[in-house]
Order: sequence, then C-alpha cells, then structure tokens
Amino acid sequence: MLQATSRATAANAVEPSGPRPRSVTAGRVGLYVFLAFAALFFLLPMYVMIVTSLKTMGEIRIGNIFSLPTEATIEPWIQAWNSACTGLNCGGIKVGFWNSVRILIPSVILSIFIGALTGYALSLWRVRGANLLFAVLLLGAFLPYQVFIYPLVRIYSTIGIYGTMTGIVVTHIIFGLPLMTLLFRNYYASLPIELFKAARVDGGGFFQIFFRLMLPMSTPIVIVACILQVTGIWNDFLFGVIFAGRENLPMTVQLNNIVNSTQGEKLYNVNMAATILTALVPLVVYFISGRWFVRGIAAGAVKG
Repeated sequence: MLQATSRATAANAVEPSGPRPRSVTAGRVGLYVFLAFAALFFLLPMYVMIVTSLKTMGEIRIGNIFSLPTEATIEPWIQAWNSACTGLNCGGIKVGFWNSVRILIPSVILSIFIGALTGYALSLWRVRGANLLFAVLLLGAFLPYQVFIYPLVRIYSTIGIYGTMTGIVVTHIIFGLPLMTLLFRNYYASLPIELFKAARVDGGGFFQIFFRLMLPMSTPIVIVACILQVTGIWNDFLFGVIFAGRENLPMTVQLNNIVNSTQGEKLYNVNMAATILTALVPLVVYFISGRWFVRGIAAGAVKG
C-alpha cells in the first residue's frame, strides 16, 4: 500500500517548466560585457571591409570608413573576381580561386586518409617502433616550416616536381600528416579496445577493421580534421608562393599581388572585395560544420 501511494505521488508530481531563473550578478554582467567587447573587436574590421567593398572610390575618398554606403554597388566585387590585376595577369582573383580548389581537394583527402590510417596503426596495432615513429611525427609538427623549405626545394628540383601542382599538394600532405596522425591516434585510443578485439576475434584484418569499423565511427574527428586542413591549406601563403609555380598560384598569393600593386590608383573597394572572397571558403566551412568541430574535440581529439 505504501509503495502504491509513493508511486501515485511521484506520478502526480509536477515538474517545473523552463529553466530556473538566474540572479544577475556582477560576475555575469562582467562576462557579458567582455564577450560584447570581444565580438566588437573581431566584427568591426569585417564591417569596415564589407561597407568599403560596397562603396565607390569617390565615397571612399571622403574618409569616413564607418559610414554605410550612400549608393551601394557590387561593381568592386565583379571587378575583383573577373578583372583585377594580379601582376601582369588581369584575369581577376577567380584564377587563384580555382587553383586553390585544385590544391585543396587532393591535399585534404590524402592528408586525412594517411593520417587516419597511421593513427589507427599506432593506437591499436602496436607495431614495432610505433613510439619512435610517433615521436618523430610530433617533432615534425612542432619544428618551424622554414627549416624544411630549402631541403624540399632541392629534393623537388631533383625529382622534377618543383613548381608543379604535384609539388604543392605533396608539401601540404607532408606538413599536415603530423597533426592528422596526432588527432586520429588520440581519437582511436579513446575508443573501447573491446571493439577492436572483437573484430580481431571475428577474423578482421588490418584494412577490414579500418574501413568497416573504425572509419565509420570517425565522423566527428574527420570533420575536425577537415576544418583544420581546409583552413590551413586555403589560407597558406608561404608554400604557395614557393612551391606552386607561376601557373598554380593559390588565391592568397594572387590577393597579395592585388593589394600590394603599386601601379595606378589604390582601389580599396576592390581590395576589400577580393579579401572577403579569399576568406569566404574557410568561413563557410566553419559555420556549416562548427558544431561537429566541438563534438569531435570533446570525443577525444585532444585526449592522450
């Protein structure tokens, strides 16, 4: 009887709806003030870039960079895309955009795939010399890139890929491999080892377990890796100007040629439009998959 009464009381209990009211404290007010100033600090340059790119040069010469355009125009955007001069070539920044796409796709796919495969081998198969190999990869991740530039130029020149699309793609794969291996190794090490052992008992081999078990479970960390690689490769300037060659210059290198041109009038509206176009791809990728980035980090991307 007592148990029945308790169950009835629990069933009739009404849970409070909605979140509990939180008191306003000095710490909470200070936090929101700090966040507002931080957002303003990062959004103000973007605002200036956008409004400047929509103004005519006559309005820009007035000097009020914070004012909204009186007559908004997209002509600077069209000029930046189609006819802005990047040195002797006046084909617009679209040439660099397609070069960046051709560099980005194979570099991201291959660096993530090789990093996932290496991290899987180092975390679960315990191959001989795995700790030494992992230490070497970490060393490569933290050494400055500039240390490797001259040796790579000599090696690429010897084997005939310097200044080619193959050369710049191989460079991004090499320098992306340490970080990708670290991410996937830590992620796979955080998974229950019983899954791997069960697959081994069922007769699964190295590649069977990887493609049929581990890779389908790796969606969060693959998204993290994609965001990091897309951002790093698309925004790269140093490797592009050194290894890509004149015919494969990425968007960032051509943007530098547009902005730093010393011939004629400085077209600030075209420069701002070209800058926004260059930064558009990483922004879109991050905003679309940002929640996956947080989920992947929380799922073991930084766990030891």
